[in-house]
Amino acid sequence: MSAREADANSVAERPKADAPTSGLGKPPRYRRAGSFVFVSGTAAKASAGADIRAQTKACIEDISAVLEEVGGGLENLVEVTSYLKQMADFVDYNQTYSTYFSVNGPARTTVAVDRLSDPNALIEMRGVAYIAQNTNA
Repeated sequence: MSAREADANSVAERPKADAPTSGLGKPPRYRRAGSFVFVSGTAAKASAGADIRAQTKACIEDISAVLEEVGGGLENLVEVTSYLKQMADFVDYNQTYSTYFSVNGPARTTVAVDRLSDPNALIEMRGVAYIAQNTNA
């Protein structure tokens, strides 16, 4: 193993290959680099509903579940990026988002995009969290 490969393996933690959050052809749900956790983009499942409020809630709860897997929660988010299919949904999206985060919550970028990977999705969200690692292990 080269020094570069060893460094890459020590820096980034990947989810377990047999974890239910991984699958063939899909990106990992998260990558960890030191104390930073990068949560991949998540779109609401079809069962979440067809409106932006339900889909926003589902995305945030999915991000929360990923962060809980690695010992954190929404309070650890330092940045969130949201991709809306149409900016006309911003008010309803923002009202739902505000039920999870205060004005002192994570930094946020919200943009409108032409399309998302799921044609039924109105939103996709990703996040970056800071979760201190236990150095005594």
